[in-house]
This record gives sequence, C-alpha cells and structure tokens, in this order.
Amino acid sequence: MAADLEEQQKEPAAAKKPSNYKGFVAGIFSGVAKLVVGHPFDTVKVRLQTTDSTRFRGPWQCAAQTMQREGVRGFYKGATPPLVGWMFMDSVLMGSLTVYRRLLAEHVFVSSSAAAAASFLSSPSPPPSSSNRDELLEKAAHLPSVGHGLAGVLAGGTVSLIAAPVEHVKARLQIQYAARKSERLYAGPVDCARRIYRAHGVAGIYRGLSATLLFRSFFFFWWSSYDVLSRALRDRTSLSSPAVNFWAGGLSAQIFWITSYPSDVVKQRIMTDPLGGRLGDGERRFHRWRDAAAAVYREGGARGFWRGFLPCFLRAFPTNAAALVTWEAIFRALP
Repeated sequence: MAADLEEQQKEPAAAKKPSNYKGFVAGIFSGVAKLVVGHPFDTVKVRLQTTDSTRFRGPWQCAAQTMQREGVRGFYKGATPPLVGWMFMDSVLMGSLTVYRRLLAEHVFVSSSAAAAASFLSSPSPPPSSSNRDELLEKAAHLPSVGHGLAGVLAGGTVSLIAAPVEHVKARLQIQYAARKSERLYAGPVDCARRIYRAHGVAGIYRGLSATLLFRSFFFFWWSSYDVLSRALRDRTSLSSPAVNFWAGGLSAQIFWITSYPSDVVKQRIMTDPLGGRLGDGERRFHRWRDAAAAVYREGGARGFWRGFLPCFLRAFPTNAAALVTWEAIFRALP
C-alpha cells in the first residue's frame, strides 16, 4: 500500500495505465495480510479499551486469558467485517485521497511555478521533451506537507461513511467473551448488523459516526508526516524506494496513533455501549461523546485514555511490513 501511495504522489491523476487493475487486486491481498497479522493485536486493544483494570491488568494478561479460554479463534472475533470492509475502505480512501490532493493542488496550494507548469502542460503548444515534461508534472502535482495532511482529513471523513458501521459491528463482536456461540448475543457480523438494524434502524448501525469522524480527522498527522518522512529519507539516505516507503509508512502510522489514540478509546466506548431497547443488550450509558470521555477519565484518569496503547503501537510495523511485502509480490506476479 505504501508503494502504491508513492506512485500516486508522483504520477498525475490523468496518467492512467492499463495495468492499474494490478494495484486494486494486490490491495485486496495486502488487506488480507493486514487482517491476519494485525487483528489479534486489535482484539486485545479493543478489549482493553472497553474494560477497566479489574478485568485485565494489561495486554499480556488479556492475550493470555483470550488464548486460554477462547483459543486462537478468540483473537479473530469480528474479523469478517474489516476483511470485507477494508476492500471498499481502501478503495474509497486511496481514491478520494488522490482526488483531494489534486483539488488542493489546483485550487488552494497554487504556487507560481506550479501554476505555470500546469498552464504550459495544458496549452496546445508542442509537448516538451520527456525530461522537461517529467519535471513540470512534478511541479504541477506538488503539494506541501500541510496539503497532504488536509487531503488526509478530507479522505478520512469520506471513508468514515463506510468505516463507522464496519468498525461498529467489529467492536461489538470483539467484546463477546463467551467461547460458545450459543452463549453470545450475536452469532456473527450479519446477525449483529441485522439485529441492530431491526431494533434501531440506520441510526443504530451508524452509532459512533461522529466519534469516527473525529478520530479520522487525525489523518492529518498521518499523511503530512508520511510526506515529511518520505522526503527526508529520499534526500538524506541511500535507501531503496520500497525501504523508504516501508519506514515512512510505519513511522507515520505510529505518529498517527500517538496523536489519535485517546479519541479512539472514546470511540470504542461509544461503539460498545449497550444500545438498549428491543435489542435487550443492557441500558445505554453514553448519549454524547463527552459522556464516554468522562467515563474513561473517571475510571482510569488520564492514563485511561491510553489503555490498550501498547498492542496498538506494536501492531503498526508488522502490519505495514506484511501489507507491503504482500502488495509488492502480488503486483509483480500479475500479468
């Protein structure tokens, strides 16, 4: 995924190639790799985020109890929604990110050199030489780091329309601790979504949308830092392009989580809060975002907003590495 992003940054939006399907197909496999490597970490993270210290003292105890009581399958509860959803989420995220970058470059961050380059390239005059044209295209497509950050915020808001229900269902399945299916409230993701919809309609399915929008606004730090780190590694090291993408992608993802994690804790509390009513899952506690935030602080103080951070932080690099290796291998193997 990181290598694909690098290519999108360098190539103009209009420069489509017949082999573009390869990136989409490879992205599906990289999404599977993300899930296989990252979902166990995510399950531990969500369980720590949605319980207090009386149930789990920390990530290691949570992981040990999950393995002991539920086996390996326990770590993959709620895996189906992100597996299905990530295919659409990655498509919407990357597609909208490209569009927003182009719009910001054309209408907001328009420097004189970029404007002149874009004007020259769109003129009916004879095309420049290949080397000059590449230089002009780079100028026309250039965005400052803050522009990449803003494009990330807009893309995050767009993909939230898909991410909110996917993450909502995933979170509710992840906190079902019973090893036997007969003892669980939801038999699976379809059953979960159907029962919530019957009891609470579309609003129930989209429970936590505003919290998701707030959480994904921190994409600003992800994509702006990715641009800064990519430039620095390209200019100051002799690393290969895949290595630059790997390190910049991994480090920028960790910057994102450091800045956004408290908002993710509150989001998970809202998404796992009982919906009540005909669903019969308990009494609703959090009617507003600040109610959930106050509960987190009341139960654990400031440290409560960082509960479960370690598995989240540890997940970033192996997940990105698996996705990158898989993406590159599939992309090269396709005809």
